[in-house]
Amino acid sequence: MADLKEARTELNLLEAFAGEAQANRRYLAFASKAEQEGHMQVAKLFRAAAAAETIHALAHLRVVGGVGETADNLRNAIAGETHEFTAMYPEMIAVAAEENIAMAERSFELANTVEKIHAELYQQALAKLGNNPEVDYYVCKVCGNTLEGAPGGACEICGAGVNAFQLIE
Repeated sequence: MADLKEARTELNLLEAFAGEAQANRRYLAFASKAEQEGHMQVAKLFRAAAAAETIHALAHLRVVGGVGETADNLRNAIAGETHEFTAMYPEMIAVAAEENIAMAERSFELANTVEKIHAELYQQALAKLGNNPEVDYYVCKVCGNTLEGAPGGACEICGAGVNAFQLIE
């Protein structure tokens, strides 16, 4: 097999991965909306397609070598989250503020705050790799705040009630 590095196919695999991953999330959002509107069969179709898009995305990621050993994956995740909260989101927040698009600015700010938490959690997991204590994770369904252990009250980031937290299995 030809080497993927610097091949057009490598770029195509990365583009296909991104597209399939975005389609998965988009179809899950469409499924949720269809359910809200009472279109249960359409929601089921969207969820089925979303599952298929995940299969495609993961296949492309494997072929391009995007999944390594756990320590490498944690380092990769730390780098990605750190880029998001130090460069990507601050720039997006500034543009949304400049353009006076408050809803986008708020969305970016919430995500930016949570990305810092993710980077910290990944850093802790890397530091304890092999001796990671068992802990439950809870995610706020409004802003994505991610907690180790059960929430003690309202979300500290967005203010959503304790019922907004979902236990991640």
